[in-house]
Amino acid sequence: MTDATTPSRHALSDIILASAQCLTAVHEGRSLSDVLAQTPPTLKGATQAVSFHVMRHLGQALEVKHMLVAKTPPVPLLDAVLQVSLCLLDTAMVAEQLTREGKPVRPDWPVYAVHTVVDQAVSAVAGHRRMQSFKALVNGVLRRFTREREAILTRARGNPEARWNHPNWWVRRLRQAYPDHWKAVLSAAQLPPPMTLRVNTRKRTVTQFLADLGAAGINAHAVQLEGIAQGADAAVVLEHPRPVQDIPGFAQGWWSVQDAAAQLAAPLLGVQSGMRVLDACAAPGGKTAHLLELADLDLVALDADASRLARVGQNLERLGLASSHVKLTAADASRLDTWWDGQPFDAILADVPCTASGVVRRHPDILWLRREADIARTAALQRKIVKALWKTLKPGGRFLYVTCSVFPQEGESQAQWILEQYPDAVRLDAPGQLLPLPVDGQAAAHDGFFFALFAKQAAVDNNNAS
Repeated sequence: MTDATTPSRHALSDIILASAQCLTAVHEGRSLSDVLAQTPPTLKGATQAVSFHVMRHLGQALEVKHMLVAKTPPVPLLDAVLQVSLCLLDTAMVAEQLTREGKPVRPDWPVYAVHTVVDQAVSAVAGHRRMQSFKALVNGVLRRFTREREAILTRARGNPEARWNHPNWWVRRLRQAYPDHWKAVLSAAQLPPPMTLRVNTRKRTVTQFLADLGAAGINAHAVQLEGIAQGADAAVVLEHPRPVQDIPGFAQGWWSVQDAAAQLAAPLLGVQSGMRVLDACAAPGGKTAHLLELADLDLVALDADASRLARVGQNLERLGLASSHVKLTAADASRLDTWWDGQPFDAILADVPCTASGVVRRHPDILWLRREADIARTAALQRKIVKALWKTLKPGGRFLYVTCSVFPQEGESQAQWILEQYPDAVRLDAPGQLLPLPVDGQAAAHDGFFFALFAKQAAVDNNNAS
């Protein structure tokens, strides 16, 4: 057993402390990505690996900590150190058992020796002024866990939150929505996603790009979602994720990172050169770029967040897609008076805000940042945006409603509402709800997404629709 599968210039005590700081921030409602961005570069890689792992197993860690520590520690950072350390310790003990049995240890796990986790967790609190008086507590809790692990976990997993590492309300909602698949959807969040690229076919064919990767010693294969990916044939999956700078053609704009399901959006809209197209809620611009890779368009990329919209411009520049025919507009999509010039669109891609419940394997902090009430809040916002955007669609035009959610209230329920709300809306073929279901214990090929495609009829009077 090696002391770590994730090399770092720092001691494990530093990594535990940094990961605990990230966890504390998430408990306070901050995004893990934002906190990691402030982590020192030499510490960031290992801290990210540990933090993501802890987020994927936080339900169990919380329950075990609650069982072993009667009162919540007075210092929030100490509470987080215990959660991080218990998660790493459990992983270390599982890895030891697998090694003894001659079985492989998952490569994405941050694995340290059992004694190292205990020693370095104690060192982490000993070196911190506000926590040093709790050395004995941390040592005692971790050593008790090593002695009584099986019994402790048996009790802990009586709580669904610990069993599935999702909030209990999330488990309940998925169980109600997908009685045949809820367990698989929950399990999918435990598995890190594959690194999927979208080839910019204006610059390289998929065959050429796979040859480029092969020449660089990178194993990859093309992928297509059968039966629902017509036109979405530019996806390439790497055997092992790696930094974008290490992949041929990044600076040249040969490809973008984009999940396979997300790559369905632009082809589904069926754009053709010369169309006037709106990409609403466009940032960070993956779907905007894909639309422009498929056709020469007069395109408006709209987003309420000006800083995120700037990333759209940067991505288009890198991909060679920026032009005078592409307009970036920072505005609230639901307030037409702030951005719409009165000229209707031939096609609209409405990738509306949602709980992002379908992408938790990429952003596991979402599990612990969301609240059940957020579903109703985002559903109301989605309807507000759709009401505004439908007015801007030309008769005969197409409207694609998209969310990266697995909750029906943000998906199929909204599609039915659109049909009820607008007599001139005709639903066309689209994938509907895509669930991130693992295959043979391997990560799902795509995230959780919902797609509903509509055409706007010219013959129906819509004056009564509000």
